[in-house]
Amino acid sequence: MSIFKSSNPTLKEKIFQKSVNTQGELDGTMTVRGTINKFGFLMLTVIAGAAYTWQLYASGQQKLMMTLMLVGVFGGLIAAIAIAFKPKWAPFLAPAYGILEGLFIGAISVIINEAMKESYPNIVIQAVGLTFGVAISMFLLFNFRIIKATNKFKSIVLSATLGIAIFYGISLLLRLFGVQMDFMSFGNNSLLGIGISLFVVAIAALNLILDFDMIEQGAEQGAPKYMEWYGAFGLMVTIIWLYIEILKLLSRFAKRD
Repeated sequence: MSIFKSSNPTLKEKIFQKSVNTQGELDGTMTVRGTINKFGFLMLTVIAGAAYTWQLYASGQQKLMMTLMLVGVFGGLIAAIAIAFKPKWAPFLAPAYGILEGLFIGAISVIINEAMKESYPNIVIQAVGLTFGVAISMFLLFNFRIIKATNKFKSIVLSATLGIAIFYGISLLLRLFGVQMDFMSFGNNSLLGIGISLFVVAIAALNLILDFDMIEQGAEQGAPKYMEWYGAFGLMVTIIWLYIEILKLLSRFAKRD
């Protein structure tokens, strides 16, 4: 069905469509409220993981923090891929994903916070506030149908997201071969870097509209109960992406002062 289109790679039409056709009646069906509750729980796991690595930095255990940051990066990636291919595993793997991503976010946040403490005090607090502000704004725009997730809208956001993914992939590949793209790094204050960050933040925010629509449609179509965890996981993926991009954008502005 065309309603099941999202630029979030973890929320795809065929996964939701397949889930609707399973025996979801045995365990109940997906609801919007249930998904939001599970998203709240995942948010707590992210906060717990982030608080732990932040505390490690504060207590002088930077090496352990860096090790856990790498564990969070690769472990979170593995968990995300597993959930994407096996949505039924979401109730078990989504909380693990939250903790692993929290380890990464806490580490990168405290590093940026320390690096910017002179030029941009409390940059992390402002990034968190802006992330939730944007998320709430997108939800209200979606809820009151000010922005509608039409097929054309979905196609545009999907194309832009795929373009960003390809661009980031090329940037990473070039870096492996020793070719540096300085405008992609944290703190780079070039107009090109700021422009790219603004564009990516906008696309990440628009992805939330598609995620909200996907969750709503999944509930209306009677997807099985475990898809609440899958929907919450997909929403968390977008929120984390949005936070990282906002943090990067703020770090760029800090360097221009």
